[in-house]
Amino acid sequence: MSFPRYPEYKDSGVEWLGEVPSHWEISRIKQLFEICKRIAGTEGFDVLSITQSGIQVKDTESGGGQLSMDYSKYQLVEIGDFAMNHMDLLTGYVDVSKTIGVTSPDYRVFRLRNAAACSRYFLYLFQNAYKRKIFFPFGQGSSLLGRWRLPTDEFNAFNIPLPPSAEQTRIAAFLDRETAKIDALVAEQQSLIALLKEKRQALISHAVTKGLDPDVPMKDSGVAWLGEVPAHWTLTKLKYSTSHIIDCPHETPTYCPDGDYLVVRTADVDAGALDLSNAYRLDEVEYLKRTRRAKLVPQDIVYGREGERWGYAATVPDEPVLCLGQRMMQFRARAGIAPRFLMWQLNSDVTYRQGQVDTVGATSPHVNVSTIANYVLTEPPFSEQVEIANYVDGATSEIDDLVSEARATVELLQERRTALISAAVTGKIDVRHLAVATADPTPEPA
Repeated sequence: MSFPRYPEYKDSGVEWLGEVPSHWEISRIKQLFEICKRIAGTEGFDVLSITQSGIQVKDTESGGGQLSMDYSKYQLVEIGDFAMNHMDLLTGYVDVSKTIGVTSPDYRVFRLRNAAACSRYFLYLFQNAYKRKIFFPFGQGSSLLGRWRLPTDEFNAFNIPLPPSAEQTRIAAFLDRETAKIDALVAEQQSLIALLKEKRQALISHAVTKGLDPDVPMKDSGVAWLGEVPAHWTLTKLKYSTSHIIDCPHETPTYCPDGDYLVVRTADVDAGALDLSNAYRLDEVEYLKRTRRAKLVPQDIVYGREGERWGYAATVPDEPVLCLGQRMMQFRARAGIAPRFLMWQLNSDVTYRQGQVDTVGATSPHVNVSTIANYVLTEPPFSEQVEIANYVDGATSEIDDLVSEARATVELLQERRTALISAAVTGKIDVRHLAVATADPTPEPA
């Protein structure tokens, strides 16, 4: 849907804004907002943090969000206050508080001087500035290192557009309505992605534990969490299905951006897939250190055994030359075991549950090598292993294509959302006749 433009524009004199509607004003933030420096002074307030999910009560050691240490320098935040993260990796992110609490001095707290102004319009404006990184050129330090900060003087002097108050409210109401529509479409696609992932996982687990023939005779495996398996299958353990079980060297490698050798980390491995597009690199000296126990060869299996992404396995491709990163393991299938069948077994829910014995309640999940070596696995005849692996390869590839399509749709919708907000808050489209002015409740744009 296309939206009309205003009948007349003028040069704003502000580089990032360009032209604005002729009846709009340009104002410095200092003229519109007052920076609040209220020290809480007593204990008992919730501690707030600013994230891209909004202002949230921060977990603290005393529980319930209550701060147990001295916070005499912490700022008081009241309902309706704007809070800006201006000193770390979320530099420039802004939200409006829906609760009373305190924040670190690293946040900037400010509020509108004019009670008639529409806070939702300005919240959309500030969050659009964050997404477009408009504040960054005016800050100091490096956002990449989490040390960037926006000085108070630069913040106060920053020029922003100022529509008439009634128009601010109409723009905010329009964006509330239109972004809600987009968010609903995004939620639908995200639900589809979740369902596709569940289907993918169920497909893997069923194929490697029940086979592909629904009419094959079954027998009790004798293992409660495995249930029945095809009668002609046997059970084994990982240590008997492999000729090599190798844990990574327990030292952090020295990375080399121009190195010829890639390091496989848990972040590079998904269930059945190895994505090396963001893989770290090593020089030859470090590579030889990492492979002193054994080199990774094609069809070896890499497996993450620690961290939030533990339990994912993938086979090694023909190229390039790889080595294990931290928290990774290497398996090599023995004769009579199809590598990709073994890899899909490692990605099944049945195998994952066996590893959870070590990870339940752990703050930093990891699975012991002895537990992994004793994973109970199924062992069909070799020809059936190959058939199952080929089937799972094809079926998961089809699902992965659907997931990619859904993710692309989400990305396009989110780009449209950002572009729509940007156009509305900077006057590039005229929405005055497309939205009915409403009251100014607690703002909720994101």
